[in-house]
Amino acid sequence: MRINARVDYAVRAVLELAAAAPEALTCDKIAAAQDIPSRFLQAILADLQHARLVTSQRGRDGGYRLALPASEISIARVMRVEQGFLAEVHGQRPEDVTYPGPATELAGVWVAAREAYRRVLEGVTVADVVAGQLPEHAAELVAIDNAWRSFSEPSRD
Repeated sequence: MRINARVDYAVRAVLELAAAAPEALTCDKIAAAQDIPSRFLQAILADLQHARLVTSQRGRDGGYRLALPASEISIARVMRVEQGFLAEVHGQRPEDVTYPGPATELAGVWVAAREAYRRVLEGVTVADVVAGQLPEHAAELVAIDNAWRSFSEPSRD
């Protein structure tokens, strides 16, 4: 799993907007609150606006707001704005990849991994994160001891 800066910043910006709702926030306020470069964030907010997840208003009381209730925006939906597919193999969807010989079943592994990833990201909304209340399926995964460890080599237990 790789989450690039653009995706991370987009999700964090949406979380800031959800936490401030119904008030509007300027790009500079979001940038300062989340330690995101303002110029980079402007482009991300434009992407989110184009995707109709965020609206903007000019003027003294202007700024950005969520275009939908936070409970209707999954983390996956925000991620897709900045990265397209949640999982890809050399720029292709996992189901479109084919391999010869002993690697034939590898495409199935990529499809299964994407489904597990998607179940979490589709099942967690912006409102869940802001409330600090992950849905049960995600909370159970977070509670697994090894979930908080990175493995660079296979376990030798």
